Amino acid sequence: MQNSEFLQNIIRFVGLALLQILVLNHINFLGYINPYLYILFVLLFPFTGNRTLLIFLGFLLGLTIDMFSNTGGVHAAATVLIAYIRPALLKFSFGISYEYNVIKLNQVPISERLLYISGMVLIHHLALFLLETFNISHILLALKSTLFSSIFSIILIFCALVLWGRKRS
Repeated sequence: MQNSEFLQNIIRFVGLALLQILVLNHINFLGYINPYLYILFVLLFPFTGNRTLLIFLGFLLGLTIDMFSNTGGVHAAATVLIAYIRPALLKFSFGISYEYNVIKLNQVPISERLLYISGMVLIHHLALFLLETFNISHILLALKSTLFSSIFSIILIFCALVLWGRKRS
């Protein structure tokens, strides 16, 4: 990772954590729709970056969100999970392009980008809400929260990608 990528990732880490803690944690539509934009850090981490570093940073990011949300480690666990399975989902979403490290997220077809982002968000949210409820009698609530929060988070992530993509161009 080069110095510019390193600085960019630090800014992204701090910015997304602050945005999640100060703004997005206070949004709760209909009692079960919560946006989680902070996972954008894991989604945008350089594809050629160190996997162990990503898992560690994912843990730190999730733990930071947990400390300010008083959620006892569920965000850390869900973020570590998506950081761990990210290479498999990248290979599934982008195929041979991922193996040769020639993909750039803003230049791939929208279908591949949607598959990658949706898969990561759904896995994160499913783990998050299942760990949060941790009760088989509340499984429907966890699945409903996963579905609707995932849709809202995916829309928010695509909006963020469009805004950051235009700023660079």
